[in-house]
Amino acid sequence: MAQVTLKGNPVEIGGVLPAAGSQAPAFTLVGEGLADTSLQDFAGRRKVLNIFPSIDTPTCATSVRTFNAKAGSLDNTVVLCISADLPFAQARFCGAEGLDNVKTLSTLRGRDFHDTYGVAINNGPLAGLTARAVVVLDENDTVLHTELVGEIADEPDYEAALAALS
Repeated sequence: MAQVTLKGNPVEIGGVLPAAGSQAPAFTLVGEGLADTSLQDFAGRRKVLNIFPSIDTPTCATSVRTFNAKAGSLDNTVVLCISADLPFAQARFCGAEGLDNVKTLSTLRGRDFHDTYGVAINNGPLAGLTARAVVVLDENDTVLHTELVGEIADEPDYEAALAALS
């Protein structure tokens, strides 16, 4: 079990973040139109998993905007923005912001993702949501980079995540 903070207050995180060099665990989450969407649906592409609590918070929204801006220049790479938000809210946000270089996925179904990827917030006001993390995978779903952001209100290290794809 890991621990991070939310505005300086300790928060317990359940599960174990996949280690660099390991095979990423399979998952099925909810995509556009409430369709089941799995990791396998992106086979053969490099993947950046941008995991966060809710798109309706300033830091989470910034991470989606930032990865969207950077994703356009990445070859054979998809950015998957994963949160507990309903697909309708995710689509509304991306539509209003004009974001089309990211794919959104909801943990509405497939909540085992929280523990499998080591991002389950177990206590505090955000219990039941995911911590902020980035997991970068190659074309074969081998983990290249992981970051569990130590302070949930902080942005991830975008440059480190993207450097893993170089």
